[in-house]
Order: sequence, then structure tokens, then C-alpha cells
Amino acid sequence: MKKILVLSMVLFGAILNAQTVRDSIVTDPQQQMNAAQTILSGNYGKKVTIGAYGEITYNQPEGDNGELDVQRLVLLVGYKFNDKTQFVSEIELEHVEEVFVEQAFINHSISDNVSLRGGLMLVPMGIINEYHEPTTFNGVERPAVDGVIVPSTWREIGVGVTGRFPDASIGYQAYVFNGFKSTIGSEDAVSGVLSGSSGLRGGRQKGIKSTVDSPTFSTKFDYYGIPGLRLGLSGYFGKTQAEDDVEQLEGANIGIAMVGLDARYAFRQFTARGQFVYTGLSDTDAYNTLTGKDLGSALQGYYFEGAYNLLPITNEQRLYAFARYENYDTHASVDGDLERNDAFNRSDVTTGLSYHISPGVVVKGDYQFRSNNSDADVANRLNFGIGVWF
Repeated sequence: MKKILVLSMVLFGAILNAQTVRDSIVTDPQQQMNAAQTILSGNYGKKVTIGAYGEITYNQPEGDNGELDVQRLVLLVGYKFNDKTQFVSEIELEHVEEVFVEQAFINHSISDNVSLRGGLMLVPMGIINEYHEPTTFNGVERPAVDGVIVPSTWREIGVGVTGRFPDASIGYQAYVFNGFKSTIGSEDAVSGVLSGSSGLRGGRQKGIKSTVDSPTFSTKFDYYGIPGLRLGLSGYFGKTQAEDDVEQLEGANIGIAMVGLDARYAFRQFTARGQFVYTGLSDTDAYNTLTGKDLGSALQGYYFEGAYNLLPITNEQRLYAFARYENYDTHASVDGDLERNDAFNRSDVTTGLSYHISPGVVVKGDYQFRSNNSDADVANRLNFGIGVWF
């Protein structure tokens, strides 16, 4: 409780003394920046840069009680040591009860187009994991692909390099991270933290006393050579991490190869985005035998979305009507005697409105038609939300 009170006081002070202004109505994907990028680029003449983002949501499944939630409130703090070296941090309060450090890293610029980074950072995979501020995406909830296949918000401790090749219109990131945790316990009582339903999500270590045995490699390339278009190619490769007492057991670790493609486009009042992510997992048969889990050997998900601003393009306010289709399957493939679970092959159709009443403030509403490939019914859901970013 004391931690929450202290964080609330700090956040309140940040609101009163915020030094940055976020324009969430920038629709050109080549101009969009996330929270860390705005801290790094928006501190001219200042040592300390402060901001925040947050969202309050209401979810109403058909036939069940609705839920109101302060999903997250994130304090952004950056510090500029000199013209080359900066510190970026995000401190997140989730559901008014949990405190996490979402990012905490040092960025050191070697040249105008190359920087070294080290610390707790976002893994560059897809769109939402890096661009998840509530004013930057349509829909009250983030796409399910970016919660189940890409376990957003996915961050780990590592080091790497980021930069761009201006003549080729290509940006790049390359990092070495600690990996997912896979098994815990002792040789006599092994437990698995990965599962068929949620895939890799339970293995995120989030920089909390992270176990590391073999590092993983993560990279992303962005192409921005065509006006209004941004294309991304992401990769993540390595093995999971097991605790010392169990890592020698057969099946304690699995191999991971994740590849993602994404695209964002904007022209006048029209915007569109899409994403495809495939994850191949090795040694899942041995892992399931050891842990009693039902982890699939392949995870796959994709979505595509279109949106149109119903207000005149000259207005500061914008009202986007959007529709998104997504499919995500954590049993895209299975190994050994494990039977594929059709309930893990899920689809959502989301349609609604995003009303940007001013730069940095959005009011959202949508309806989700949800289904899976099994005979089980999945409740559709009505959602409303308020998001801010400054």
C-alpha cells in the first residue's frame, strides 16, 4: 500500500509539472513515436523529462457482469546526462494494485544514426509491443494477437544497438536478451510455466530476478521509403531458461524461433495496419512429458485493420470508425501424442469508434464478436475506454 501511495504522489506531481507534449493524432506511421522515443527526442535544453500514459476500461461480456478497471497508469521519467547519454524509465501501476518497472535503460549515441542501449527494454516484435500507448491504437483492448502470440507487454534485460541507414530508408534494432523461463522447482517436483492456452506468456521474466542460462537474440528492421507506409520484419531466436535445480532434466528447456511481419499505412483520412507472427517451438514433446503441460509446437496469429476519420481532415479532433479481424492459434501445431485443441484456435472481429477529443486524449467504444473452432460458446463483448498520453 505504501508503494502505491508513493507512486501516486509522484505521478500526481508529474501531471502538475509535465515537461512533454504528446501528439497522439499523428497518423503517419513514419512520424509516430512511442513513449521511449519521445523522451529521447523531446528533451532539448532539459535534464529531466516527465510524462505519463494510462487507460481506464469497461468490459461487458454478454450474459456476465461487466468489469471496470484502471488497467494501467504509467509514469515516464527520462534524464539527459549529456548530448550523447540518456536514461529512460517507465514505472507502471496495473489494476491499482501492482507496481512494475516496464523499461529502464541507458541510451548512448555513437553517431547521428547509431546508439547503444542496455537495461530493461521492450522486445521489438510486431507493432503493439513497442507502440502500446492507448492513444496510438484503435480498440479499447489491444489486439489479442499481441497478448497471446506476442506476450505484450514483453520486456527483458539485455544490451544491443539501434539505428538507421538513411540512404536505404531502413531502421534497425539488434539485442541480446535473457529468455523466457520455462520450468521451476526441483528435480523431484518440476513445474512448467508455459501452456497450450497462453503459449509463452507465463514465461516472461520482466527483469524480476531473471534466470539466465543461454541468451537470446532479437532483431527488427523497419522500412520507410514509401510515403505513408512503414513495414517491419522482426525475429527472436534462442532457448528458454530453467532454474539450476531442473535445467539438466530432459525437456526442461525448449527452443524458440519467432518471426513477425507488420505493416502500417496512412493516406489523408484512411489508416490501415496488419501483422503476422509465427513461432516455432522445439522439444515441446519432452517438455510436456516432464511438466504435464499441453504446450503446442507452433503458435501463429495475424490481424488486419482499417480505419477512416469521419471528421474533416482540417479538424484537430478526429473520429475514427474502424474494423479489425484477427485469428490466433496457440496449437497451430503439436508434437508427440498431444492432441490439437480447437478451442485454442480463436478469432475476433472488433468494430467501433475512437474519438480523439484533443491531442493526447481518446475516448473509445467497440463491440467484439469472439469465437473459436471448438463447440464451446465464447461470449461477445462490449467495451468502452478512456486513454491519455502526455
